[in-house]
Amino acid sequence: MKALLLLAAGMLVAAPAWTQNRVIPQAGLKSGFEFLSPDLKKMQLDDFANPGTLWVDRGEKLWRAEAGAAKKSCADCHGDARASMKGVAARYPQVDRHSGDLMTLEARILQSRVERQKAVPFARESEDLLALSAYVAYQSRGMAMEADIEGAARKHFDAGEAMFFRRRGQLNLNCAHCHDANWGRTLYAERISQGQPNAYPAYRLEWQTLGSLERRLRACLSGVRAEILPFGSPEYADLALYLSWRAKGLPIETPGVRR
Repeated sequence: MKALLLLAAGMLVAAPAWTQNRVIPQAGLKSGFEFLSPDLKKMQLDDFANPGTLWVDRGEKLWRAEAGAAKKSCADCHGDARASMKGVAARYPQVDRHSGDLMTLEARILQSRVERQKAVPFARESEDLLALSAYVAYQSRGMAMEADIEGAARKHFDAGEAMFFRRRGQLNLNCAHCHDANWGRTLYAERISQGQPNAYPAYRLEWQTLGSLERRLRACLSGVRAEILPFGSPEYADLALYLSWRAKGLPIETPGVRR
């Protein structure tokens, strides 16, 4: 805790110049992969050693399984995910053209389950939802993130950007204090990354399980001792859109491995 408070104090002193300029590391994008130890890099790159592969395999089974009153599977409508889902995750979050809501990939899966399969929705952060999300995102692995922030998405992008730079919590920090101004520095035994979202859903050693980007954002809020919003809050989708734009060009790594 002492190290966190000292780092926070340094961030607060250094804040004015770079927060005014809204420094975005677009020219030097670095995935969280770059900040991993050699052993963890090997774990992520080896599908047999990567624990997240277990969720991808489970997601493939769920993709083909009939569900709900409609007795339909995902494959009944979308066919082979290796073709139909290729590149899809790279474009999320995106605005639903009917409701106007900003949808994360998880939210879209839940919507399809309820509206198309007539099934009970998965619980947020449940094993099944994580598995399907990981399986769909896996089909875009290696493809560059390309979130669209124009048109109806712009207001969500603006809200996400505002959230990224808004100070919050007892430590009075924002996302940029760590992930723009201090990436590469060490906090405890971990190097601070740029906070890129391209590996999620990801297996975190801290959690000993797969988790969504939303779970990671909640952990960040907890870290600065701020109010933690419920799963599914629209603020998370807004921030995810901003982060996805910020990571434009980085390859999707799902399932990533993180500390």
